[in-house]
Amino acid sequence: MEREDADGALDLWAQFCSLSNELLAGDGDLTVGPRLAPVVANLCTRGLATLVRDYSLHSLEETFRNNAVKKFWQHFHPYCNASTVERIKFCVKENWPEEILSKALEDICLEKGYREKCVLVLVHAFQSYEDRAPQKQFKAVDCISSLMARYQLMVSSVLLTTLPLSFPEILNIYFKKKLEELNTIMAGSYESDELVDHEPFQRSNTSDWHSGMDIDGSEVSESSSLVKNIGKVVRDLRCIGFTSMTEDAYSSAIIWLLKSKVYELAGDDYRVPVLGRVKKWIQAVPLQFLHALLTYLGDSVDYDSGSSGLKSPLASRPSSFPGIGVPSEALVRWHMRLEYFAYETLQDLRIGKLFEIIVDYPESSPAIEDLKLCLEYTGQHAKLVDSFISSLRYRLLTAGASTNDILHQYVSTIKALRTIDPTGVFLEAVGEPIRDYLRGRKDTIKCIVTMLTDGSGGSASGTGNAGDNLLEELNRDAENQENADYDDHANIDEKQAWLNSESWEPDPVEAGPLKGSRNRRKVDILGLMVSIIGSKDQLVNEYRVMLAEKLLNKSDFEIDSDIRTLELLKIHFGESSMQKCEIMLNDLIDSKRTNSNIKTSLLKTSQTVPGQEEAEVSHDVLDATIISSNFWPPIQTEDLVVPASVDQLLSDYAKRFHQIKTPRKLLWKKNLGTVKLELQFEGRSMQFTVAPVHAAIIMQFQEKSSWTSKTLAKEIGIPMDSLNGRISFWTSKGVLTESTGPDADDRTFTVVDSMPDVNKNSIVNERLAEYQMTEEEGESSVASVEDQLKKEMTVYEKFIIGMLTNFGSMSLDRIHNTLKMFCIAEPSYDKSLQQLQSFLSGLTADEKLETRDGLYLLKR
Repeated sequence: MEREDADGALDLWAQFCSLSNELLAGDGDLTVGPRLAPVVANLCTRGLATLVRDYSLHSLEETFRNNAVKKFWQHFHPYCNASTVERIKFCVKENWPEEILSKALEDICLEKGYREKCVLVLVHAFQSYEDRAPQKQFKAVDCISSLMARYQLMVSSVLLTTLPLSFPEILNIYFKKKLEELNTIMAGSYESDELVDHEPFQRSNTSDWHSGMDIDGSEVSESSSLVKNIGKVVRDLRCIGFTSMTEDAYSSAIIWLLKSKVYELAGDDYRVPVLGRVKKWIQAVPLQFLHALLTYLGDSVDYDSGSSGLKSPLASRPSSFPGIGVPSEALVRWHMRLEYFAYETLQDLRIGKLFEIIVDYPESSPAIEDLKLCLEYTGQHAKLVDSFISSLRYRLLTAGASTNDILHQYVSTIKALRTIDPTGVFLEAVGEPIRDYLRGRKDTIKCIVTMLTDGSGGSASGTGNAGDNLLEELNRDAENQENADYDDHANIDEKQAWLNSESWEPDPVEAGPLKGSRNRRKVDILGLMVSIIGSKDQLVNEYRVMLAEKLLNKSDFEIDSDIRTLELLKIHFGESSMQKCEIMLNDLIDSKRTNSNIKTSLLKTSQTVPGQEEAEVSHDVLDATIISSNFWPPIQTEDLVVPASVDQLLSDYAKRFHQIKTPRKLLWKKNLGTVKLELQFEGRSMQFTVAPVHAAIIMQFQEKSSWTSKTLAKEIGIPMDSLNGRISFWTSKGVLTESTGPDADDRTFTVVDSMPDVNKNSIVNERLAEYQMTEEEGESSVASVEDQLKKEMTVYEKFIIGMLTNFGSMSLDRIHNTLKMFCIAEPSYDKSLQQLQSFLSGLTADEKLETRDGLYLLKR
């Protein structure tokens, strides 16, 4: 009996295999269903349902692999087997890969559809057995319901296991080309509508838009036809189980297109805001495309639908999009994703060009505003700090950059980052390397003072308002901040104060713990500049020296701008600090009045005293700057013998001053001041404004036309080396000629008889400032701060030598503290650590001291 059952089962199995081959092989025969059903039922009755199902799926897999999969991948073999250069040629073809991809997907989807019908035949066969099977046997045939799902899984598995490595690349190329084409179609509408503040594709109402963009609608526009073709490809790819790969491909293409658009709109023009245009483009192009695509694929689920699943709190109750209405949950998520990527891309682009943006500030303020919004959205401030510090060290903090350029860039950095972060948290991190670098430069203090007072508004190009300097600009900023703070505190009520306290946030991790809370911190540009120097006293001293140099070179006594600058400095540093500077300005005011009185008095005397000879040089040509030497910085003095006529003029002036200002007397600094000369040649004259020493040299040639350097130096009372340096000015202008003298170390100088007549009777103006900048850079009327410091510190040199003799070696801090402790008698030690370090560096350069491991010791 068992033998007969086994034979019957084998016969049934043979019939099943034969009928299955008829159903599945080649084009197949779907009419075998009625004959197949009883055979399947008998096999299931014998407990072979699982075997029947597995055999059917295996046969389907083999047939699908041989008939469909190989043909499908053969469409893409030319590209997959091509070299890099040949692949580029494929990409530039007009309809590649659209044609082969559409054709291949159409063929395999047809094949898959037919095989699905074969699976349905098997399912009906199983169902005919279920209809008559006892209840207790349902467990044996529960696998029937999963037959179709197993088939779908098999299809995608076979395709994925045979997937060429280049197929995802082909998909990416397809979506890129299609989206770029779609963007080109939409660009005309977007750009024209943007001018009148309309969104692209936006019609009079939402239903009108759907009639033009709805893929399944009867009216098919060019853009909707393109989206329909894309939708068909996406649907077919989903059909064969490539859902995840497809979404990755068109997501990547959309992100690529967005990135390209951001770069196109941003570019290198920092004077136009970009972020708003990018956001408008996102709603106009990618979101419109995604809305149409999701609608076509049936994935556009209304937000209020319960099937949309768990909603993001950020996307709750979204507002309607232009041309779309209330978006679906998927579209809201896409919108958030695209906006975040746009913010991040623009942020990275602006951070990478932040150095150039700050160079162009404030013209580049729109780019700074965009960057501020991006950072508020992404919170990636640390990326800005790290990138900008790297750019500063590579491009600015180098030996090739002038101190003036570094300072102007630092001020622009402060202004720009103050816009991004008004609390100054990130400015502290960015500014620290600049401040550290500037402290190591000798001319930092001088450049800071010049920038504060030179009237260029802190602009490196000198494009500030006329008469406007950085100090005035800082003063206006301070007033605006104070007014804003006052308004904030005056208009705040108790409710708002409570809301502000609830919204309090701690400082970011980049904030220094010793800088105070962000709520109390203010960005003080002048304070940051002073912090570079170390103390305001050093800045005031440098300003005093520069002011003295400027005032001593003035010939018109116009000091209105200097008075205005002084008043601004008083606001920031206090009146007591600027008292000496105020006296210096008062000296010029008094000098102008005194000059007028003395000239009037001398003129009356010459008119009232009979028989008095007229002076060789008129008193009207002399203007004296009378200074109170106790309040001025040390003046550079040099012996100089002036011509007798000039000396007589100075003597007359001094006598009249003594008569008017008894008992005060004048002590002339004959080497200081300016002299305006007119040199007359045959048929031509030239005008110069020179220093007294240059005037004394050329006036000697009135007596005789040729001088040796030794004789001339003795005549005007200056060393011969000094004479050779000064007289080169006249030889360079062609006024004097130089020849070999009687001795090897002596030269002969001769005045020219006539000058080359470029333009007859023309007057050529030459400025001494040009000469000083080239030949005598370093000459000054006033002793520099460094020279003054060296002279003042010389008093403490013996103390330092004695300490090092007793203790062997000492650190800078220990020397500083010891001097403060023991040098309390006049003159008491009141220097800063930086000033002491500068003085010790000078002793080291003079080989009196040496340094070893940060310690100072006597030179052996």
